[in-house]
Amino acid sequence: MRSPILRRLTGLAALSTLTLAVGTLLGADDPEMKCLFDGQSAKGWILCDGKPLAKEFVQPDGLNPHGTGSYLVVHEAKAADFVLDFDYKLSPGCNSGVFIRTSDLKDPVMTGIEIAIDDTTGTGMHDPGALYDLVPPKSNAQKPAGEWNHMTITCKGPHVAVVLNGTEVSSANLDEWTTPGKRPDGSDHKFAGVAIGKLPREGYFGFQDHGKDCWYRNIKLKTL
Repeated sequence: MRSPILRRLTGLAALSTLTLAVGTLLGADDPEMKCLFDGQSAKGWILCDGKPLAKEFVQPDGLNPHGTGSYLVVHEAKAADFVLDFDYKLSPGCNSGVFIRTSDLKDPVMTGIEIAIDDTTGTGMHDPGALYDLVPPKSNAQKPAGEWNHMTITCKGPHVAVVLNGTEVSSANLDEWTTPGKRPDGSDHKFAGVAIGKLPREGYFGFQDHGKDCWYRNIKLKTL
């Protein structure tokens, strides 16, 4: 049996290899990346109640989830192993996020993982690029409010990696998250009763409305 340290090193190596491979593909303008938002139509995007996104939320700067009355705006198709690539821009003081592999749109917070997007400058559990309340970003690579950022989220089996403006800021091997309400190091997270590693590895992905304007554009998906 491999030691916990060896398993951890193996997981980190897999994440690094995956991130490098994805970066190479995207840098080459990978033809397998499918455009999910053309900047003109809300086709394919729905609210948590299943209703289609209204055209008014397709704005000159991009798709804006604020004011929809829904906690999330998600794509109608579920995804399991994928690369999600997009640009985003925040208004001052905005708090948003990207939810991935969300299995139940009636309870997205407890059935998916959020990648934090917030107008902050720190490197805490809720700062830009964090796996929200699970893994903090290694650095804050986000640009100031009003400027465009580029994010790539990769999910492959248990591995999740987040690249923000060209810098890998967070990653996790979900196979290590076996205890409800606990991180692998034994510290508590806010999702009491949930073993993060036991969450379904397929689900909806989309963008959070948490009270202020934010815009998403050039949204592309590659299935792995």
